Amino acid sequence: MKPIKLLLLLLTVALASCGNPKPETEETTQSQETASDDREFYQLKIYSFSSEEQEAIVDNYLQNAFMPAVKRQGIDKVGVFKSRPTETDTVQKTFVLLPFEDFGQFQTLEEKIMKDSTYVSTGSQYIDANYDNPPYDRIQSILMRAFVDMPQMKTPDLESPRSERIYELRSYESPTEKYYWNKVDMFNAGGEVKLFDRLGFNAVFYGEVLSGPKMPNLMYMTTHPDMATRDKNWEAFVDSPEWKALIAMPEYENNVNHADIWLLYPTEYSDY
Repeated sequence: MKPIKLLLLLLTVALASCGNPKPETEETTQSQETASDDREFYQLKIYSFSSEEQEAIVDNYLQNAFMPAVKRQGIDKVGVFKSRPTETDTVQKTFVLLPFEDFGQFQTLEEKIMKDSTYVSTGSQYIDANYDNPPYDRIQSILMRAFVDMPQMKTPDLESPRSERIYELRSYESPTEKYYWNKVDMFNAGGEVKLFDRLGFNAVFYGEVLSGPKMPNLMYMTTHPDMATRDKNWEAFVDSPEWKALIAMPEYENNVNHADIWLLYPTEYSDY
């Protein structure tokens, strides 16, 4: 292989695996060998607003400019969700979840859509917003790679009204990288992913966070037709023999030291 091509390959591998150095163990090596190339990458963009006007501008941009543009790039299953403000988090947010077939598709998306004249024209209010009147306060961007046990996104088939649906997004932080990979293993080899599936949590994705504001951590999203079903499902999870057996295992102790939970609902223009 030519030196330049070898260097580019090494750089791609390094970028795709950045964020949380995974300990090289026999179990890790086996997991890497069995992980297929069909594991997706995910970007989660979180918009924060201080006014309804900002939120309306971003809604218009996402629905009429951004989503059509990314679909023209072959990216489907784009989720757009609204937060349900709580007593501790009163800032309105919009969450955008994008799946990518590979790292390269994520890396080149912004450049490609900016060459799309329809996108640039339709999204001009957002794209060309003045510095003293921005359409949002901040955007948080989180890059993830799908878990081995769920390599591709699954969209739920819920029939309840969108305003009643619960899309539960969770972020689990760990005290160190070693504990983080232990928690990832708990989902995969330990069986948490299979337990969520058995109990009908309708997971959308499970993701290893490669780059984000809180490291090391993982994120995942489950879905429920309404709040009552969500509460019933979690009660069944906590009471299940599988979960009781898992939390009793010494090897899985202390692998999460902080959790954030967002209860979301899909916009009318979200793909799911």
